[in-house]
Amino acid sequence: MTEQSSVPPKTIGRHIDRLVAFALTNGLIEPLDADAARNALLDLFRLNEPAEEEAGSADELLPDSPVPLLKPLLDAAQSLGLLPDDTLTSRDLLDARIMALLLPRPSDTNRLFLHQKREKGIAAATEWFYKLNIDSNYIRMDRIRKNGYWRHMIPDGELEITINLSKPEKNPREISRLKTLPPAHYPKCLLCKENVGYAGRPDHPARQNLRILPISLQGESWYFQYSPYVYYNEHSIVLREEHVPMTISPATFARLLDFVELFPHYFIGSNADLPIVGGSILNHDHFQAGRHVFPMEKAEVLEWFNVKGESGVQAGIVRWPLTVLRLRSNDRHALLRISTTVLARWRHYSDVEADILAYTDQTPHNTITPIARLRDNGEYELDLVLRNNRTSAEHPDGIFHPHQPLHHIKKENIGLIEVMGLAVLPGRLQEELAAIGSMLNGRQAYDPSALESAEHPLNKHAVWISQLILEHGTSQTAAEADGILQAAVGDKFYAVLRDCGVFKTDIQGQQALRRFLTASSLME
Repeated sequence: MTEQSSVPPKTIGRHIDRLVAFALTNGLIEPLDADAARNALLDLFRLNEPAEEEAGSADELLPDSPVPLLKPLLDAAQSLGLLPDDTLTSRDLLDARIMALLLPRPSDTNRLFLHQKREKGIAAATEWFYKLNIDSNYIRMDRIRKNGYWRHMIPDGELEITINLSKPEKNPREISRLKTLPPAHYPKCLLCKENVGYAGRPDHPARQNLRILPISLQGESWYFQYSPYVYYNEHSIVLREEHVPMTISPATFARLLDFVELFPHYFIGSNADLPIVGGSILNHDHFQAGRHVFPMEKAEVLEWFNVKGESGVQAGIVRWPLTVLRLRSNDRHALLRISTTVLARWRHYSDVEADILAYTDQTPHNTITPIARLRDNGEYELDLVLRNNRTSAEHPDGIFHPHQPLHHIKKENIGLIEVMGLAVLPGRLQEELAAIGSMLNGRQAYDPSALESAEHPLNKHAVWISQLILEHGTSQTAAEADGILQAAVGDKFYAVLRDCGVFKTDIQGQQALRRFLTASSLME
């Protein structure tokens, strides 16, 4: 122990023992691993021996999560000088290092997963792997549970709304520190397999407690892992071994079907491969998957029709604010032929009347967001969401992107998860909605002139607030105000999705969709 520590070695030793007990109880390590794990933690905390066992300590109840066990150890690390500062980033880097000492090696994790799969089936194997990621604190459920969540009814079914609080924002000290860091080139991105075991740095999260599983898609090496910021049940990422850009191609559809054959209880989908309509990481080919039924999957199909020339494939137009073609077939090859045709025709399709242009000079605009499932009856199901990323003087951020009046709620790209009906809204909304709610229930005065100031934290919502006050007044109960705001935010997200639909849901839009289907030889 160094002299600067104010935490007695005995106390640190007891916290280490409880964390080792947690790892044993939850199967992160086996009994034969316990001494080695304890000794590694003692070394990390500069101790030469463990604490003496106290009477009754073996009977102490352990928490369901490692978080309360990690907190006192992180506090002790600060006292010992093991942290450069007491920021959340530094604590996160160290707690990943601590938990890595209590995990099986990557190859052992894969062997354990395959054993679970052989003995209990693939669904049980993914449940085991998901729990390992939670128990290792790679998935920080304590933060994810703080996310706001509600459902919102729309004419097309329902939407799920979440306010994302699980990605902590950096404080000014951390931001200042980032400016002093030299450029880094390893790992190349957050999705590269080289992240496994990486200690992290202030501008790159620690991944020492990350575990990934090798899988084969179309004879290529890919990896399966869980997202640390799960937005839905068993939210997973399937990443390509090579660091290559996102590309939607016929091979994409084949890989998606390969995956649902391996994981029939999961859906899988891909973000589009163009800016504006793609995800946040376009430079590494990857998919997202999981065990969740999204609103779009439950949406009504307005019309089913047999695909021209492919009697074994059924196609449907989904009642959804974005343009979704749903393909079903027991014949994998037929389904791949039709999806390839749709992609090829859409890539080059223009309809000036519908504001759709495939190219500006040589710059492409049309792409697809695909989602695959294997239905309980053995049918393959492939949803093809048509996307276009063209901009204009009126809509410089994107014609088929959230328009400017909606940016106070959502201005980021609408990717795969939101296409399927789950809004991932910025964490800033939590406090902003609470302040607006205070105006609706009269706890805070509504001052329109103050809101007009660009410096006011609610300035971006000024017009919206005036509409809410005009419609609902300022005498709502707190519960009523919350309900009003949840419904209003849901309506805003529905408008966001409508903006992103390339063929609108009105009569003219549906006529334009039929022109595409006919021109593509999909429909008579």
